[in-house]
Amino acid sequence: VMDISLCLKRPSWVVDSKRMRMASHFQWLLLTAVLLYLTNQVNSQKKSTPHDLKCVTNNLQVWDCSWRAPSGAGRGASYEVCIENGSRSCYQLEKNSKIPPLLPGDYEITVNPLYEFGSSKSKFILNEKNVSLIPETPEILNLSADFSTSMLHLKWDDKGSVFPHYSNVIWEIKVLRKKNMEIVKLVTYSTTLNGRDTVHHWNWTSDMPLECAIHYVGIRCYIDDPQFSGHKEWSDWSLLKNISLPPDSQTKVFPQDKVILAGSDLTVCCVTQEKVLSAQIGSTHCPLIHLDGENVAIKIRNISASASSGTNVVFSVEDNIFGTVVFAGYPPDIPQKLNCETYDLKEIICTWNPGRPTSLEGPRSTSYTLFESFSGKYVRFNRDEVSANENYQLFFQILSNQEVYNFTLNAQNLLGQTESTLLVNITEKVHPRIPTSLKVKDINSTAVTLSWHLPGNFTKIKLLCQIEINKTNSEHELRNVTMRGVESSNYLTTVDKLNPYTIYTFRIRCSTDPFWKWSKWSNEKQCLTTEAIPSKGPDIWREWSSDGKNLIIYWKPLPINEANGKILSYNVSYSSDEETKSLSEIPGTQHKAELQLDKNDYIISVVAKNAAGSSPPSKIASMEIPNDDLKIEQALGMGNRILLTWNYDPNMTCDYVIKWCNSSQSGPCLMDWKKIPSNSTETVIESDQFRPGVRYNFSVYGCRNQGYQLLHSVIGYVEELAPAIAPNFTVEDTSADSILVKWEEIPVEELRGFLRGYLFYFEKGERDTSKIMGLESGRFDTKVKNITDISQKTLRIADLQGKTSYHLVLRAYTGGGMGPERSMFVVTKENSEGLIIAILIPVAVAVIIGVVTSILCYRKRECALKTLEMNPCTPNNVEVLETRSVAPKIEDTEIISPVAERPEDRSDAEPENHVVVSYCPPVIEEELANPGAEGGGGSQVIYIDIQSMYQPQAKPEGELDSDPVGGAGYKPQMHLPITSTVDDLDADDDLDKTAGYRPQANVNTWNLVSPDSPRSTDSNSEIVSFGSPCSINSRQFLIPPKDEDSPKSSGGGWSFTNFFQNKPND
Repeated sequence: VMDISLCLKRPSWVVDSKRMRMASHFQWLLLTAVLLYLTNQVNSQKKSTPHDLKCVTNNLQVWDCSWRAPSGAGRGASYEVCIENGSRSCYQLEKNSKIPPLLPGDYEITVNPLYEFGSSKSKFILNEKNVSLIPETPEILNLSADFSTSMLHLKWDDKGSVFPHYSNVIWEIKVLRKKNMEIVKLVTYSTTLNGRDTVHHWNWTSDMPLECAIHYVGIRCYIDDPQFSGHKEWSDWSLLKNISLPPDSQTKVFPQDKVILAGSDLTVCCVTQEKVLSAQIGSTHCPLIHLDGENVAIKIRNISASASSGTNVVFSVEDNIFGTVVFAGYPPDIPQKLNCETYDLKEIICTWNPGRPTSLEGPRSTSYTLFESFSGKYVRFNRDEVSANENYQLFFQILSNQEVYNFTLNAQNLLGQTESTLLVNITEKVHPRIPTSLKVKDINSTAVTLSWHLPGNFTKIKLLCQIEINKTNSEHELRNVTMRGVESSNYLTTVDKLNPYTIYTFRIRCSTDPFWKWSKWSNEKQCLTTEAIPSKGPDIWREWSSDGKNLIIYWKPLPINEANGKILSYNVSYSSDEETKSLSEIPGTQHKAELQLDKNDYIISVVAKNAAGSSPPSKIASMEIPNDDLKIEQALGMGNRILLTWNYDPNMTCDYVIKWCNSSQSGPCLMDWKKIPSNSTETVIESDQFRPGVRYNFSVYGCRNQGYQLLHSVIGYVEELAPAIAPNFTVEDTSADSILVKWEEIPVEELRGFLRGYLFYFEKGERDTSKIMGLESGRFDTKVKNITDISQKTLRIADLQGKTSYHLVLRAYTGGGMGPERSMFVVTKENSEGLIIAILIPVAVAVIIGVVTSILCYRKRECALKTLEMNPCTPNNVEVLETRSVAPKIEDTEIISPVAERPEDRSDAEPENHVVVSYCPPVIEEELANPGAEGGGGSQVIYIDIQSMYQPQAKPEGELDSDPVGGAGYKPQMHLPITSTVDDLDADDDLDKTAGYRPQANVNTWNLVSPDSPRSTDSNSEIVSFGSPCSINSRQFLIPPKDEDSPKSSGGGWSFTNFFQNKPND
């Protein structure tokens, strides 16, 4: 009831809004009805009149216009079409009409139906912009295929004759594959309409062999006429044409024996009715691509260059395999290093390098064609490639009266072609062949004739030939000769300026002038020239024998270029102012002679002879020019050479002679000599006979009027070495503090260098215990002396110790290093003065000590005498314990035993007090019972350690000041105070109970005032002495008996504790 009441009682504004919505819906429905009515009226009117005018052109010459006919019009209805274009033109047409193209602008078109009742005419505004240009559908004239290259050839006609003017045409061509019309290529192709019918061609190479699947081709066009402002649209597609596998083909795999560029992609297919299971190229399996039916294909990407036999592609079916061979390679390179030349001006040889191998061989290899453009002739070259960088060559016959040739070399294979060109004047590119038939003929001792044959026709050019001349052990010489070419090809020339009696080797090569290339060298031809008289006399020197009686003449063999033949003999003669004498001829193999001459000056002459004659004489004086100012110098070389210098001497007019020899050789010192021009002041002496470490003597002689004077002498080494041996040395003298050493010189042959000094080492040491390592050892105890005065042969070593062994080492050194060492051991003499001093000093010290001791003993004689009376005995401790009721009063000394300090040594049942006395017992120590002891007391002897007994004891604090001298220790002849060991003792106790030292003998016999006892001079003193605490005469154990008559000590005496306190333990 409540809900109903709420619904009935709605606000007034809710009711008003509903009324407004209902009013707006009604207005909308009314408006819709009006629009439908008006549209129906218009449509009904259109249906009664022509409408939807549309114009299209195919060739820009005729517009094809059409419209929709009014309702009720029959098929054969006619219309009157009028065009207002400045003048009214009317045409009676059917539904579609063709009108001529209109100029740009708007035109009124009136279409009036004829003979139709109830129809009315229609008016349209027509402009070129409203006209569409749609070309006619193109027609494919032909579609063919080249299956070997997988190429399609398309041909069609553009029908350009129907167009009034030039227009651009875009053709769109599509290629479809397989039965499902899969588009594989869509391409545009542009042409121009020229007012004539033109047939166009288009080629396309398929990536798949055309045999693998059906290929379709369609075409359409688009005319882009810039003068037409209307709509332009593509034409319809032409009818499709297709290419398929010939029905009679027996091949299953395509392509067959395909040649392809290495690195490209290839599709291979298998056309079969059987199911293909797998496919592979070489050893690599490939995924299958399914085509129509059971046909499959594989895609090979980036194929590698094949071997010479190609690469196999195999498809496997259930019980068979199908396959093909693929040849992957490269197009030919541009021929490199093309060169054309001639050997003989009869034939041109062109060579080139083919460059990179193409990997194609046999019928697929590269073919080369050489074409000459001036003559129009060509030659072909065909061969399989063998290896990379191999030069190929072609021969081209030289044409008469033609010198310049323009060659083009073309290289071609199935993958491409290249070419290279060359323009050449063949007369400048002559490379002669090897000269042959080389012959040599003598003219005289210094000239020969050479002849040779050079094949070729060189009559029109000049030849340049080069002759190589070689002598034995000498550098070769080259000579050039120019000559005119001859028809016979035989050539001749003369070679002069040769040496007599010399073996020469000749060879020859030729070129052309101007130069292009040398021919190869001909074979060698050897020749020996004839002899001539020697051009110079022998190089001579002389030396007197060691005994000075004979003069030895030396000479060197003449060099070949001076001997000019074989030396048969030598003639030696000597002359003076009075006569000339000659020796008999000396054989040519001998190079010295000995003359017996006196000390007069003779001129020695030596002449060499060969088959052609005698040489000029070589002369030398027998005596030397004296020199009083002779200097000896030192020199060092390097390697096998040494540099010598000297001062210029204007008096020397002939030459200088440097003579050198090994100074260690015995006999005449002659090794070699060398002549130097007179204007020189230095020379380098070089010899393979020089050896390191060998001393050589060099003598510099100057020549004046055939006489020689020794200018100065040089000793030198080409290289210094360390001495081979150590110098011998001996000890000449020794003393207590020095050693005199003397050594000998090292022989020159063992020195092996210039002596620079000696190193002398010495140190203390016995034989086989000392080892001196040299100056570099760094040992501080080794002393070194460097002796740089090489004339010194002795050395005194001072500041040594007497009667001491020294190790001595001596070494020599040169510029080449340190030599070996020689050593010895030397002992210095004993020092007598030191011995005397060593004896006297202790004696003097002993005397002084004795005197001082005597003086001191004299002053303390009484004390010393008392001390000396004591017997030596083994120190032990005797502890005498006596039972007392009261602590005793010790008058002699206070001795506190450490045992008394220990409470554990006391008996709790019967407390006792005891006194400890230090005593030196005899050798035999016993514990004896005291026969005289009374029953009232007993005693006991205890041996304890001395050191523990006599250790310092702590005193009560109250007694520190009362006993300044009461400490333990030996204090002879002193009055010691008597101190009680127990503070609470009664002073009135019986003195008979006093504990002390009591011998077991009769105490009555003691002399209290003994001369052996210290006593006081005070007669009233209570301090007395009872004798020596340790007697040598005592053989009894000293235990005091209990005797009331025993003497009482009333005074201080010796303290046993002080006496033994500082004595060491045994």
